[in-house]
Parts: sequence; structure tokens; C-alpha cells
Amino acid sequence: MKNAKTGPDPAAGLICPVPIAEYKNVLLAHGGGGRLTQQMVRKMFLPSFKNEYLEPLHDGAVVPFNGMRMAFTTDSYVVNPIVFPGGDIGELAVNGTVNDLAMCGARPLYLSAAFIIEEGFPMADLWRVVLSMQTASRKAGVELVTGDTKVVDRGKGDQIFINTSGVGRIEPGVEIHPNRAKAGDKIILNGPIAMHGIAIMSVREGLEFETRIESDTAALNDLVMTMIGAGRDIHVLRDPTRGGLASALNEIAETARVGITISEDRILIDEEVKGACEILGLDPLYVANEGKLVAFVAPESADRVLAAMRGHPLGKEAAVIGEVVGDHAGTVVMKSRIGGYRVVDMLSGEQLPRIC
Repeated sequence: MKNAKTGPDPAAGLICPVPIAEYKNVLLAHGGGGRLTQQMVRKMFLPSFKNEYLEPLHDGAVVPFNGMRMAFTTDSYVVNPIVFPGGDIGELAVNGTVNDLAMCGARPLYLSAAFIIEEGFPMADLWRVVLSMQTASRKAGVELVTGDTKVVDRGKGDQIFINTSGVGRIEPGVEIHPNRAKAGDKIILNGPIAMHGIAIMSVREGLEFETRIESDTAALNDLVMTMIGAGRDIHVLRDPTRGGLASALNEIAETARVGITISEDRILIDEEVKGACEILGLDPLYVANEGKLVAFVAPESADRVLAAMRGHPLGKEAAVIGEVVGDHAGTVVMKSRIGGYRVVDMLSGEQLPRIC
């Protein structure tokens, strides 16, 4: 096809790999961490930028540098409201990127921060966010070494968005990767789920409980280093943020082509979180977490790693919630409290937009 004025049409013959017949425009669900996010990443971004570091779809890229292995990651934070029970967008932006590095088995070292601020945003609120990031960085033992600031017109943003990137170093002998999940691996979760998502929703919906539900946002790097010190046979780490525990397990099952079986009665959920999920019609397996991780550990090392986790403040409620099995590859199955089984699929739509 030719354009009479400009010559060959550069778009002629191109076919968008995302099924735009169903989704002609981007939906909130494309950023929800579930099936639509995966579809967009795997069909559009991955083939467009394909390389050996991107292809594993890890929480960060593991790249060689001067004889070492470094982890490199980036994430953006658009949470609404920007201040919520247990944290704010600044703390979340630091902890989230620190955790992405930690899930690669890396010791986080340096962060960058880019701020997109709407004109009119109160300077006092910006100061609160900055101080929160300062505190979170010091607590995680990382330094914020570079950044950028942009201000957009009033009404063209939503208060403040933050992007953080980070690099960390991976010690020799540490091999943590989503495709390393193997039959027999024990799956360990470090505590109760769904707290972050429900803390956000309680503010949005004006819900009040007997005790305040707070976000679990936390930097997990020290816990991960404790785990690695207890056993190098940790095959996979993943923080179940957007899309919750269910989507994280499905991503690993698909990447490693293994079956996963979990037990409902081993997954901790606080009673008030459970009640809020029932009121809001949410399945806690799909609600976001910001201070939780799942570890796939070789069976001979699982008890040792579990004991080390329970000795850490962020892992004191850790439990084995399931294992990797040799059948139903690519599928997560949950044994219910009454003994039945059901498939736990990846989140297909959007339960909670703007959650992180």
C-alpha cells in the first residue's frame, strides 16, 4: 500500500499481536497483573524486545557485569490513595523495587526515582513522600543515587506517580529463577495474604473494622538473605503483588511448565481481611500483597529454610502451603478445607485498579 503524498505506508501489513478485536483500547485490567497483563507482555512486548535477559520474565533482569551477576529492575507506582493505612506511595515505591531485586536473589544496592507530579500538588504532601522514601531506603540498606522530576498540567495527572529502578548484586552459587521450579519442591509463604489490597479498599470504600487493617508493605531483602544463608536450594522466589497469590503461582506454573498443588487450610488470612473480602466480593487469593513472598525450595532444604524464616520478623508466620507436582503442568490446583479440589486460574479481569 502506498500513500500518494508520503510514499510507502509504514503500517501496511502490520498486524497487532494483541487481539484488538476484543480489546481495541487498553483496559485497567491490562495493568492488573492477571491474564490480560500476561497476554500483552507475552504477545506484544516480549517479541518486540526479545533478548536472553528479558525472555525469562523474572522480577528483574539478571545481567553479567565485570565478572559478576547483577539484577536490574524497574517499576512504577500509581496507587490511589497515595496515603493508606500502614504506608504511602513513597514507601511502597522503595519497597517494591527492593523486593523485585530480592526475588532475583540479589542484594539491592542502588535505586533511582522519577517523579511525575501534577501541578497544584501540595508541597507538604510531596515532602511527606520524600521523607517516607528516605526512611524506607535507609531501612532497606539501599541508596537512592539518581532521579528525575516532571510536572504535568493541572488535571492531566493524578497527584503523583513514581517510577523506581534498582540494581543489586547476586552472590556466586545463588540460582533463583522462575523456570527452576521442579516436582517435589515445597512452596513456602511467609505470612497472611491480602492485607495490602484490603487496606487500600478500606479507605476507598470507607469501611471500618474493629481493628485497623494495615498494608503489609515491607522490604523483604533481609528476609531473603536470611533464607539464602539457610539453604542455597531455593529455586524460585516471587512476591505476589498485583493479581495476588493465585496469579503469581500461575505465572510460575506456566513458565516452568509444572503443576502446583496448594492447600486452602495452610494459607493464612486474617479474620478481618477475610470478612472484608466477603463484603467486597473479592477472592483473597487474587488480592495484592506488598510484603509477602512465595519460595519454591528443594524438599531436602525446606525445613531448614522454613525455620530460618520463622526466626525473622517478616517470616514468623511462614508455612508450607503446597508443592510442585509431576502432573497437570501449567495449572494450579487447590485442595479445599472440605477435601475437594478446584483449579485456581490466573486473574482474568481487574479486581482492584491502582493498587500499587
